[in-house]
Amino acid sequence: MTSPMRRTRSEELLLAKISAAAGREHLGKRHATYAGAAHTAHTKAPRTRGLRALPAFVRYGRRSAAKARDEARLDLYERGMTVAVQGRIHVVRYDTTSVFRMSTPDPPHDPARAGAACTLTDVDGKRIVLRGRPEHGDAAEWRSGIQRGVTRAQLPKAVAALAEGERLAFGDIWLTREQVGCAEVCARWPRVRDLRIRKGAVELDIDGTWHGTGSRASEIPNLFVLRALVELFHRDVNGRG
Repeated sequence: MTSPMRRTRSEELLLAKISAAAGREHLGKRHATYAGAAHTAHTKAPRTRGLRALPAFVRYGRRSAAKARDEARLDLYERGMTVAVQGRIHVVRYDTTSVFRMSTPDPPHDPARAGAACTLTDVDGKRIVLRGRPEHGDAAEWRSGIQRGVTRAQLPKAVAALAEGERLAFGDIWLTREQVGCAEVCARWPRVRDLRIRKGAVELDIDGTWHGTGSRASEIPNLFVLRALVELFHRDVNGRG
């Protein structure tokens, strides 16, 4: 996180731009600031595509120009966040964004993909790829903050929509107040016990047996909201909480 050191003129100007952008979208109080890396996803790229490979260093130990261009400032607010990269401020609202988790790099020790985190949509519909910077090691912290904010903003609306008889979709997985399904898998809520991610795929525990949904975790928007809904319905059905 940022330290209380004296800011430069350029840092003051950037903070003013960030605050103005957050104010226009009524994001509320700033909670935390992090250093990360970000770039805008290509519009024609499939949503399941992993992060582009970027060399961490060039010869003689200097940072690559690509890495320098991707350096970003992430500011988390009460109702959203801002991503400042290459002089541009992207604004994300927790109540409207779609967050996708990134596929696990193969091989997992690939240094060019270290800190892979997620992609999300800003208020203009652009998809932003976010990842942590190994020298900071706080990607899990800001990613958890984003997930908590989105869940807090979107879960009550999802519950209300289901109560009104609407059908919600998370990628290829759909749910109503009576049942949940995807492809050939379909079950009423009393039979559904849990949801998990196994080898990158989404599975449902139905009557004590895990069933594959045919969906990859990286294809499901706001998967953590879907998981919260499954947990909520399971508690309600079993009369707990």
